[in-house]
Amino acid sequence: MTDERTAGVNRRNLLKLTAVAGVVAGAGLLPARSASAAGELSLKGKRIGISATGTDHFFDLQAYNAQIEEVKRLGGEPIAVDAGRNDGKLVSQLQTLIAQKPDAIVQLLGTLSVIDPWLKKAREADIPVLTIDVGSVNSLNNATSDNWGIGKDLALQLVSDIGGEGNIVVFNGFYGVTPCAIRYDQLVNVVKYFPKVQIIQPELRDVIPNTVQDAFTQITAILAKYPEKGSIKAIWSAWDIPQLGATQALTAAGRTEIKTYGVDGSPEVLQLVADPNSPAAADVAQQPAELGRVAIQNVARYLAGETLPRETYVPALLANKQTVGEVSKKLGIG
Repeated sequence: MTDERTAGVNRRNLLKLTAVAGVVAGAGLLPARSASAAGELSLKGKRIGISATGTDHFFDLQAYNAQIEEVKRLGGEPIAVDAGRNDGKLVSQLQTLIAQKPDAIVQLLGTLSVIDPWLKKAREADIPVLTIDVGSVNSLNNATSDNWGIGKDLALQLVSDIGGEGNIVVFNGFYGVTPCAIRYDQLVNVVKYFPKVQIIQPELRDVIPNTVQDAFTQITAILAKYPEKGSIKAIWSAWDIPQLGATQALTAAGRTEIKTYGVDGSPEVLQLVADPNSPAAADVAQQPAELGRVAIQNVARYLAGETLPRETYVPALLANKQTVGEVSKKLGIG
């Protein structure tokens, strides 16, 4: 009787959360146009600044290279710079781009408190600013995935997998990065409807660089504090490189009953999700190359006089043990 009653509550909560999150995420959501709709766009004679926070992660590199290729395809000249995960260098490269006065600047990711003053200065210099995964008031358009939907879907998958109860470990080191903050907030919003799910405190802080090694070390340490099987049910991270390190640590410790969850769709993580013996349970795969292309197409539209929506959404794909093969095929991975 207890199991039936608990399951009923979980189903009601899941339906309620799905409906509410769908309304919130859907409000004003404008999907990306198809590639065919970009056929007549042109950047001929235009110089486009492309600023990347770093390119050491699959997502970043794919989006960065796709922007460069799309600018060239549309007849423009890319001015592409990569800060290598160094905030000081990121500020310097934005200053340099502003001084070069390109026809537009696209910023790929970045901690808002670091980049926003310089995005504002670019706007003040009459340089149009567009972004990828940056929720800045100084951006004319932000090409992004629906991070509200991503956060909700991943959290519901996690809660469902652990039966609506148990301790979970959370990596929350980049709340200053808008997509990470949204995904984390959605996790918290879901978990509050499941009082038997508890986030272990203090939360872990993922780092850059050495993300995989650091996550491995942190998870190994927390497993020592919670040695009994069942004392931890899942590990969540806002992106999937900490998930990779966490998964490796669980495998090394023989604690594969604990499941891991993340976001981005890095090939090495999708391979783990595809392995039936791996604790990697789900990874929401974004489409970074498409995000890069869409951002540049929106630059061309703006320079041609079109009014852009505040955000343009590119669909993300939830890969779990059942769907990972289909998702990987769609992304051209594996």
